[in-house]
Amino acid sequence: MPRFAAILLLATSLLGVLGMKFGWRKPAQSGAENQSLEGTWSGTLGGGANKLRILLTISKSGDAYSGTLNSVDQGALLPMSEIKLDGGKVHFELKPVGGVYDGTLKDSGQKIEGTWIQTGVPAQPLSFVRGAPAEKEAATPAGPEKMPLPPQLDVTVPIAPTAFAAGGKWNLVYELHVANVGSWDLKLTRVEVVPSAPGEKPLAVFDASYLDTMAIQPGSRNTPEPSKLGPARFVVVYVWVTLDRREDVPSSLTHRISVRVGTYLHELTVETPPTPVFAKPVVVISPPLAGENWLAANGPSNTSVHRRAFIAINGRGYISQRFAIDWLQLYADGRSYRGDPKDNTNYRAYGAEVHAVADGVVTEVKDGIPQNVPGIDSRAVEITLETIGGNHVIMQIGDGLFAFYAHLQPGSIRVKAGDKISRGQVLGLLGNSGNSTEPHLHFDLCDVSSMLACEGVPYAFASFEVQGKGWGWKSSESKAAPEKREMELPLEGDVIRFVQ
Repeated sequence: MPRFAAILLLATSLLGVLGMKFGWRKPAQSGAENQSLEGTWSGTLGGGANKLRILLTISKSGDAYSGTLNSVDQGALLPMSEIKLDGGKVHFELKPVGGVYDGTLKDSGQKIEGTWIQTGVPAQPLSFVRGAPAEKEAATPAGPEKMPLPPQLDVTVPIAPTAFAAGGKWNLVYELHVANVGSWDLKLTRVEVVPSAPGEKPLAVFDASYLDTMAIQPGSRNTPEPSKLGPARFVVVYVWVTLDRREDVPSSLTHRISVRVGTYLHELTVETPPTPVFAKPVVVISPPLAGENWLAANGPSNTSVHRRAFIAINGRGYISQRFAIDWLQLYADGRSYRGDPKDNTNYRAYGAEVHAVADGVVTEVKDGIPQNVPGIDSRAVEITLETIGGNHVIMQIGDGLFAFYAHLQPGSIRVKAGDKISRGQVLGLLGNSGNSTEPHLHFDLCDVSSMLACEGVPYAFASFEVQGKGWGWKSSESKAAPEKREMELPLEGDVIRFVQ
């Protein structure tokens, strides 16, 4: 179960990290000319079993920097903002997780020494050096001079996309599983998403540089070039296609995948069989919470940790949290707590009533797990498949539709398995149990009654208001009127007022 604020905060196991564009230029040269942040930087946060490897990719356009931070061991790619270099002083922010970094450029621009600060967590030292750590791979044959066979790719779409509305657009979200079943290295150079009807133009085209930001080789998350596949290697390509109108959603999709094979000079393209698109309306649910200033932390996006939580259980890989949200509530100053951050009762979300989002039947209840002291590594119990969701409720609300409410207060759950529940009924109180760093509600919909061994499905709220965006958003300083949304799913970082 994802920790809503766990990204970049020390992880202890695969289960521990399930909670929470780019530009590229040649790195600057040494000496005085190297007083720049452009290029790739690698660093390590923490140590021992809690070590997290960090990779920065920074580019510059005019006087402005842009970049991304890759938390390698958590499989998370986050946009950097407010990137500055002033007199050797380095500053950047990760607003989606409330993080700030300040450091100093040293060793003729080859090293940065500084401090990482994240909301509710003590400051930690963090240094970077230029360059990405190389991953050693076994040597493979160079490749053929001629191609007697097409590229040996095995491409599958494990879960066909369902069209849903979010951000004022229509969206198709799904994964490509791409395996190299040949004898030579393959490099994915382009993926085109095309309606299956003849003569249609691509809905989206992802080039080589962007593919490396939307792909992960499971079990090898530190691969600097995940779009490069050696023999018997496998990559998950996370696809998110955004369309302007409902009418633009096709009935099926085909994928044109271009590759380079070994040292063969020519780019080759394969076209996959059609994949159906489910265009029936998604289920419309009521809010699980009430009130305003609710932040959709780790909410739907193509870089959310929830989105990329590909977990194998009982011999099959699932993404149960594909559209999951960690709901936490902000005060007017943009913080989620006041006073001592180690006290659960100081968090605004703590104790909020959690409501059933639809009529249904309770299929699973877990209670009795003690609460955590807020913080990165303070868990009241060992995190296992049984405890990862903390105190929780699962409800069946339709055919193949199950609502999951996690991290509730112990002793607060008011229902039991088999109970018939009405929409809006109180299920329990928001807490900080299981794999959680501070009080919040983890909520998602899945296709079977399980925490993790299921596939996440999209949904819509009948109505809500977007008050602002991102960690640190301050209602006390906001002058913009809330934007009303209807029949949509909130996106990562949206600050929401629920309309009853």
